[in-house]
Amino acid sequence: MLFTLSLPLLNSAFDLITVIFISGLIILSVLSLCFIFHLRFKSKSITHLQGFNSLWTVRFLLVLFIFLWSITELLRLPFFRRKYLYPFVPSFSISQQANLCKVHIVLSLGFFEPAFLVTLLFLLNASIKRKTPNNDKWAITSVLLTCLPVATLQALLIFFAPFKNRVPAESSVVLNDGYGFETVLCAYPFLSSVLFAVFGVAYSSWFLFSCWRVLLLVINKGLRVRIYVLASIVLVAIPLQIVSLGFSVLWSPHQEVYGVVSLVGFLAAFGCATAGEGILVIKPISDALDAGGNCCVSTPQPGARQSEETEESGVVVRLEGG
Repeated sequence: MLFTLSLPLLNSAFDLITVIFISGLIILSVLSLCFIFHLRFKSKSITHLQGFNSLWTVRFLLVLFIFLWSITELLRLPFFRRKYLYPFVPSFSISQQANLCKVHIVLSLGFFEPAFLVTLLFLLNASIKRKTPNNDKWAITSVLLTCLPVATLQALLIFFAPFKNRVPAESSVVLNDGYGFETVLCAYPFLSSVLFAVFGVAYSSWFLFSCWRVLLLVINKGLRVRIYVLASIVLVAIPLQIVSLGFSVLWSPHQEVYGVVSLVGFLAAFGCATAGEGILVIKPISDALDAGGNCCVSTPQPGARQSEETEESGVVVRLEGG
């Protein structure tokens, strides 16, 4: 499908806003990695931190998947491709640009976003176990077993389009961007959105049940607030993203309404990513480092008895790092 319209200025503004948010998420991811490796090195000299640090690989996976998801989101933006990609590959053909949009959908909706959501859920479930799991392979296996089928189905729907004669299956449109050459705008096919919606509904139910189990064991008011915040963000953001993807098929990517809808969907996933890194990576590690410093002091702390009680529950210890 070819449009000879120029790219609306408002859509370019939406792309610029998306780039700004992605840049912030990349910075947050780098900061999270610094926290993870700082705790990793610190735990070698402080015995108190070694149990908490056993989940460092899972936290690293969460940050890695979020970082890779943010990079794939950049690939769908004409603003980013025109400014940073095309100067290095000036012979990038229209068909290659269209394939790039297909790769973006498979990686973003099919693997990286489901992967960081499942990893986030794994961290939440691990917090209610009395013994922190030391088997990092189990975490990686769980993520792959959950996400590979979704990614495979997305690839089949995108690259082979078995139902293209029945439902909209365009993953991109071509238009003249007003600068003398054609560019490709990425779109979300209807069935790809439906597949992600199925995953999102199943995930939200699983996530809600996990939050309920954690709240049954948490006795610390601050932790309860964190879990409520995390649950509120995730359980609002995922349905919002699903609705945005569903409505996106009603408009073409060159229309301004599509830019609004796609931006809302992106911000929903962005909210899940930032909440995951802030609540399950940065804040717990910060608390763990503070508790690690306090444990080196020989003077008994006033809340020592409460710390023993919270350690028995297993939840407060791992989420706060105390």
